[in-house]
Amino acid sequence: MQRIVVLGRGGAGKSTLAERLERTTALPRTELDAVFWSAELEPTPCDDWRRTQADLATRERWILDGDLGPHDDLAPRLRRADTVIVLDLPAWRCAWRVIRRGRETRDFWSWMLRWRRRDRPMILRAIDRHAPTATLVVLSSPAEIDRWIEQVSAAGD
Repeated sequence: MQRIVVLGRGGAGKSTLAERLERTTALPRTELDAVFWSAELEPTPCDDWRRTQADLATRERWILDGDLGPHDDLAPRLRRADTVIVLDLPAWRCAWRVIRRGRETRDFWSWMLRWRRRDRPMILRAIDRHAPTATLVVLSSPAEIDRWIEQVSAAGD
């Protein structure tokens, strides 16, 4: 594992998992939300976002964590990924985490609540198309995430 993409609905724990992976693997991590959204919470224009991702993905080793929903273009980072992790936790768990961390917009809640039915299938198709040789890891609970991190850690020892 040298180039990891972490995807999932809001509140799934993408950044938390990416931080744990960074500590375990020593791969440098980029939280895409911090790069994509302006200080005014305006999205980066699509062409600029593709270029930014392509630049990030040219590095030899990385973790790119983030799922930007309808604003995203997964292809630039998936093409270079050797591992793709999809966090598919239940909506109720994600909603609870989002409520605890603070306020979100109506658009965010709409995306988060519809993610499994609408976005997950699109993500899986994009992985199949742009990262057919990458290892796909789908994790559906905190216990699965913990076990997987333990496996990654043991493999690195």
